[in-house]
Amino acid sequence: MHPPGADTVLVRHGEIGVKSPQVQHSMERRLRNNLAGLLADRDVDGDVRAEHGRLYVHTTTDAVDAATSAAADAFGVVSASPATVVEPTMDAICDALAGAASEHYDGGSFAVRARRAGEPEAHPFASTDLEESGGAAVWRAAEAAGVEPSVDLESPDTTFFVEARPERAFVFCEKRSGPGGLPLGSQAPLVALVSGGIDSPVAAWEAMRRGSPVYPLYVDLGDYGGPDHRARAARTVADLRRYAPDLSMRVAPGGDGIDRLVAGMDGLRMLSVRRFILAIGAAVADDLDAAGLVTGEAIGQKSSQTATNLRVTTAAVDLPVHRPLLTMDKSEITRRAREIGTFDHATIPAGCNRVAPSLPETAATRAEVRDAEPDDLFELARDAADRVDVVD
Repeated sequence: MHPPGADTVLVRHGEIGVKSPQVQHSMERRLRNNLAGLLADRDVDGDVRAEHGRLYVHTTTDAVDAATSAAADAFGVVSASPATVVEPTMDAICDALAGAASEHYDGGSFAVRARRAGEPEAHPFASTDLEESGGAAVWRAAEAAGVEPSVDLESPDTTFFVEARPERAFVFCEKRSGPGGLPLGSQAPLVALVSGGIDSPVAAWEAMRRGSPVYPLYVDLGDYGGPDHRARAARTVADLRRYAPDLSMRVAPGGDGIDRLVAGMDGLRMLSVRRFILAIGAAVADDLDAAGLVTGEAIGQKSSQTATNLRVTTAAVDLPVHRPLLTMDKSEITRRAREIGTFDHATIPAGCNRVAPSLPETAATRAEVRDAEPDDLFELARDAADRVDVVD
């Protein structure tokens, strides 16, 4: 929803603003480049500029909605608004508010929220003056359209916004929420282990939201996974390309190692499977100079994810294992998957694998797992990492 003539997107970032000036400048530049990349990937015309700690996308009226959607998908962006740009005068602002009301206000309560930026002498009016005069302009426009207006300054049905800066003013009708966090690429990259389920794409997204690019890695389980399982993982990674267009999935052939573990182990099998997968991920991370691993594990969600067992599986690698979902309930993870658009593909039926034993261990020790698993487990993991394919 935007006022008539809107051709600019106001882009607001949050955490960037509390950084030191040098870091803030670097992150704003990175966010600007990321925004330009998202626009280009979606074939949306737009020129991204930074002014006074605020980013703007200058586009066309036809493309302003698409440009706003792209900005609202950029990590580091708190919100984005399609706006009409007018002269920073009371008359011009009130005219724009009246036009927005004629277009979008069809009853219920309304309010005008206004803020000024710049030195006090930059405008001959205060924010409250803008809100009062702007509210009167909306009221008159509503009455002229045959709508019975009402004002509610606490919880209005419709809100009109004004941001007046020294050089120009912006009038807009919505603040489209973004993911927040930090710009993608402002932190070191990580290898994200993806399985095709609900959790791992959300964990990868959360890592990207904190600024770390990810290399999605799927470990093919051979006969215990199957093409449907792999395809589901690929689709969830493709869903994440909405936020990171350059994302590609890597596939490591882990079937030989899984066969060995299934044939030679029983109750401790799943822990060694996790250790094997983590070891493959760590080897790939070393090859890619990534700073760590990301998994979708949460405490207690599965037998291999009890607090005790996480200690055993984490000990298989030297790199940090980041678990963004560690304390989240399944309902929270599922809700986030729906929000970011990975849920539907993550729940496509792909058959069940037969890796899990009937009586899995929930409180193993590192010693007993090491004694039970093949001596060459980590050599098998290194071999799988050496045979990784990049798929699109």
